[in-house]
Amino acid sequence: MNKKEVIFVLLDKFADWEGAYISTCLNIGVKPGSPIKYTVKTMSVTKDPILSIGGFKVLPDYDINDLPTDYAGLILIGGMRWFSPEAAQIVPLVEKAVKENKLVAGICNASVFLGANGILNNVKHTSNGLDYLKQYAGEKYTGEANYVNKQAVRDGNIVTANGTAPLDFCREILYALDADTPEIIEESYQYYTNGLSPK
Repeated sequence: MNKKEVIFVLLDKFADWEGAYISTCLNIGVKPGSPIKYTVKTMSVTKDPILSIGGFKVLPDYDINDLPTDYAGLILIGGMRWFSPEAAQIVPLVEKAVKENKLVAGICNASVFLGANGILNNVKHTSNGLDYLKQYAGEKYTGEANYVNKQAVRDGNIVTANGTAPLDFCREILYALDADTPEIIEESYQYYTNGLSPK
């Protein structure tokens, strides 16, 4: 089976932990032994190495000029650079993905970036609190009525989450991508949430 690529969009000082669960579930299967439908690739503005907040160095597979067109979705990982001029270069790729009804997911400050570029105005969404979103997203964000105060929200192919919700973010993306059965997705979520020794 030809596996579709899911592209993780990373900027310098990205939050390593925010994409760890979803990248693992996509790359090796939602549950060990499950079918693997997707493969994980990384993208940044250039192909220069980028450094995570935790000190991991990543060499992106793609830059903004050579992203393939047949990928399954974009996952924007939060961090410290989503309000910078370099982030603005990502906007056309995100708008194109939304038009093509591909998955577009943003966590933490990447969800604010989606709000700041008008992507969230007509879909249910969340972020790092409504006041934070309004403060940093600016005037292009008019979607306050669609804000949901939850860890993660999925509306069609748009998934958003706050920065404390990597597991919920993972679960909603798995549903959006139909990565496995609902039962397996929930089992995976419970396993990572409660661990081997539940309290």
